[in-house]
Amino acid sequence: MSKRPSLAAAIITFNEEKNIRECLESVNFVDEIVVLDSFSSDATESICQEFPKVRFSQHPFDGHIEQKNRAIERCTSEWVLCLDADERVSAELEESIEAFLGTHPAEHGAKFPRLTYHLGRYIRHGGWYPNARYRLVRKGHAHWGGENPHDYLILDGPGARLKGDLIHLSFVDLADQVKTINFFSSIVALTRYNKGKNFVFFRLLWKPLSKFLELYLLKRGVLDGLPGFIIAVSSSYSTFLKEAKLFELSQLNNEKPSNLSASRYQKTRN
Repeated sequence: MSKRPSLAAAIITFNEEKNIRECLESVNFVDEIVVLDSFSSDATESICQEFPKVRFSQHPFDGHIEQKNRAIERCTSEWVLCLDADERVSAELEESIEAFLGTHPAEHGAKFPRLTYHLGRYIRHGGWYPNARYRLVRKGHAHWGGENPHDYLILDGPGARLKGDLIHLSFVDLADQVKTINFFSSIVALTRYNKGKNFVFFRLLWKPLSKFLELYLLKRGVLDGLPGFIIAVSSSYSTFLKEAKLFELSQLNNEKPSNLSASRYQKTRN
């Protein structure tokens, strides 16, 4: 088998000292690691500098999609593996990636499952698994899109599917999940408002209930035991907050959710 094409890992960070070391260790097989940081105030930078393959740079944060696309642009390799700091490449996934690239594939990307550990177990139902997404892409043939902060990679050509899990250590505990839900729901509500979406009372009533039924029953979150129930309720709560915060923005004319930084997030719609 001929030598595989060059491969980079692209990671964005902000105060990720608790996560970044294990993330970097899991991608030691790549040729370069591009870390694009949003001016962390913790030890993120010093940890990154311990790894010879890391090229560390900083840019003011202007959105998850924008920052992740910028990280890809800074890679010099032919292929890019896109990760979050709380993700780890499993040994099986590493083998699959190496084997895939070793064939010099015609595809423009590859997707694989992401397995999340939360509430004391790996979550395999409720829409959390396999939840395969494209994360390995040919540079110049893919970009991040979607709705901040819920982004995803979009290919401009064919893709493949690989074996092996991307391990996701999403939350420290339930309190950490609630904190994340509060933060992300604020971003989503402001993004939707800036795109012209207004509050509708019916959505506030129906969408949280439908989200719970979708995850717990239709997507079999019930099979994950009590953690599956907690996750379904948490997702319903997240859906509720997005609609309620849109009410604050469109009906009460709040400038932004109070837990968002004014330097990073603001209304762009009159």
